[in-house]
Amino acid sequence: MADGGGQPAPRVSVITIFLNGERFIQEAIDSILAQTYDDWELLLVDDGSTDASTSIALRYAEQHPGRIGYLQHPGHRNHGMSTSRNLGVKHARGEYVAFLDADDVWLPQKLERQTAILESEPAAAMVYGATQHWHSWTGRAEDLHRDRNRRLGVPPNTLVPPPTLVRLFLGREAWTPATCGVLIRRAAIDQAGGFEDRFRGMFEDQAFFYKLCLIAPVFVEAGCWDRYRQHPDSWCEVARKRGEYEPGYQPNPARGTFLNWLADYLAAQKVDEPELWKLLRREL
Repeated sequence: MADGGGQPAPRVSVITIFLNGERFIQEAIDSILAQTYDDWELLLVDDGSTDASTSIALRYAEQHPGRIGYLQHPGHRNHGMSTSRNLGVKHARGEYVAFLDADDVWLPQKLERQTAILESEPAAAMVYGATQHWHSWTGRAEDLHRDRNRRLGVPPNTLVPPPTLVRLFLGREAWTPATCGVLIRRAAIDQAGGFEDRFRGMFEDQAFFYKLCLIAPVFVEAGCWDRYRQHPDSWCEVARKRGEYEPGYQPNPARGTFLNWLADYLAAQKVDEPELWKLLRREL
């Protein structure tokens, strides 16, 4: 990744991590290029791909020098989702950071809308909305009416103080944000300690969002500006087929690993929230 070619730092750094994402990555990148807000850079972080997604990413970087950059781990090795996100954050120059994985897409006003919210809500460390679980992309008749937005669990257009959202997440009253649906202050990512490298795949996003929502106010908006593609080759589906994960709140190895990590993390941070601990013990 170039250093921006001496250009001023953009307001927003977009990070797209990918591993063998040739099927959808071009659509994801094009949805960033189509944004109505244009003060951004895009960091394409290759987690050891062996398909054409590497060449696709390099082509976009060559076509948009100083604005789109390509990153990889030493030796083109695979390090997992958390480490790849952290690599992108390390190189990000923007005040705000957004994530768009290679199989998801944004609607055109996503960055414009969410940047305006963070500008008008200086106390908010992050903003997110009602991400759409996107089935209809297939064009199949049986999928056309399956799209659903995530349940917010709080009144929309609200600044939620910590650790309210963590209690709602643990209490199954609200979904955690989707990574494609957030815009975060870079300083807040650093304050929360970034992503947990031990989570290579499942629950890497939840571990980070729990850490952030424990310490900082978050603005929850009513709008839906992103589409979280549902498909059989997604990380969640692959883990489910391996018996490592079940959607929702059913007991499974990945969720158990996350909950045990959370208990250790809360203890290490000396979090004194009896209701939160009660909810966590119930889940364990």
